[in-house]
Amino acid sequence: MKLALVSGDGLPVSGLLTIFRNVVEAELGSGQLELPVAADLGYSWRPDKEHFFPGGRPNSGYPEWMSVSDVVPVDLERAELMRQLTDIRAGVARADSLDDTERAELRRAVESLAGPYEEYFTRWFDEQDIDWVCAVNMTLSDAVPVTLGLHRAAAKRWSDGRPGGVLFWDHDLFGSCAIFEDGVRLYPVEPNEFTPVPGSHPCHRWAVVSPALAQEVSGYPSPLTAAILPNVLPTVESGQLQDRHTEFLAQRGLDPRRPLLLVPVRMFRVKGVEISVSLFAEIKKICESRSTPAPYLVAFGSLDEDPPYAREVLSLAQELGVQKDIVFLDGVPLASNRDTAGQWRLDEVDLLRLCRSGGGAVLFTPNTADVESVGLGPALAAVAGVPCAVTAYTCFEDFYGTESGCVVIEGQEQRHLAAAAQELQDLMDRTADADPSAVRSLDRDREHVLRSFDPQPWRAHFAAMAREVTPR
Repeated sequence: MKLALVSGDGLPVSGLLTIFRNVVEAELGSGQLELPVAADLGYSWRPDKEHFFPGGRPNSGYPEWMSVSDVVPVDLERAELMRQLTDIRAGVARADSLDDTERAELRRAVESLAGPYEEYFTRWFDEQDIDWVCAVNMTLSDAVPVTLGLHRAAAKRWSDGRPGGVLFWDHDLFGSCAIFEDGVRLYPVEPNEFTPVPGSHPCHRWAVVSPALAQEVSGYPSPLTAAILPNVLPTVESGQLQDRHTEFLAQRGLDPRRPLLLVPVRMFRVKGVEISVSLFAEIKKICESRSTPAPYLVAFGSLDEDPPYAREVLSLAQELGVQKDIVFLDGVPLASNRDTAGQWRLDEVDLLRLCRSGGGAVLFTPNTADVESVGLGPALAAVAGVPCAVTAYTCFEDFYGTESGCVVIEGQEQRHLAAAAQELQDLMDRTADADPSAVRSLDRDREHVLRSFDPQPWRAHFAAMAREVTPR
């Protein structure tokens, strides 16, 4: 089976791509995949990722099994293409308020870009001889012309009963992704006449990551019922650290005796990195009062994804006097690698191993309750066997239960942060001392997470896709 990935959320630090990596790597030994997996990670069409146009960052560190396209199908300067895509996204979001003339202009703008992307996908599918496309978060209206071009190219390739097609795999949908910019909602609250929805062709399949999203899909104008395919988590191996781990610490001037607090999210406003920085400042105060080694804060996200927000986070760190103890990784690769200067860039799994070995923890602090559809931070902490602190968000209990051992930050006021810092530091100390109650709590969280994120539905779905395109 020859697989392609088309991602609407293409930064390597994105949870979508790390989960896709976990899915593929779990299947590498099955013999069902023909490698490499062809991938287009959306760098040519995401207006909010203009600093990654057209092929992502240098030294992105993709796995050996992935071949990433850097084609730009539209013959426009980057700034003009980004402007057009931004205008289209804004128009789609406020479609209900457009008059007939504005609707016609929006439709012309969509068609002017959809044509080149249709041609590109048609050619790409043929050249790579693709059986199945996994289209990740392409239902949202970040780039309606690209989604429309994808639909049309798929209809051409998988016509006349040809086996295979497109698996639309959504982690976010319109109603449940309430992101605002400058007070304006980024997406419409539901599909409208401009938003292609899976189900318009027999080659379409649809999957989502949670029952809540499946319920939302049931109200969409589509004949499809979305399958629920839970996220697949990585395996964080135990045992001694490798040379790359110790070299990473040395290259960044990090004292191996000090714990690492990981913030495994993108540098994007709704992810609430500023809350993690404020919590870290309170933890530093506690460590200083106890005369114990203070941790480092290690933030995964790229500073170039949302530069105005990144500047705010950097300014806050400076104001709180913690900037020297924060490591901004500027993006985390899908696979650990050395860059051209010989510096190690570690992936999520290797960073979790370092976190565990040094007695660290994970911070997951979204500042908007109704944007996360799952929230992977607590799951990563659980599989690594380390404590976790979280802000309250809507779907947390759906995935982590009411008996989670996570430290919940009750608010953003200083007193709430101080209380959560005290609780988290105490839990880290007890974990380091192998306190039986702390160990039991972490074990319980791990068992719960492994049940909640059962990989079996993905394995079964993947096997069915392979059977469909395998000659008998």
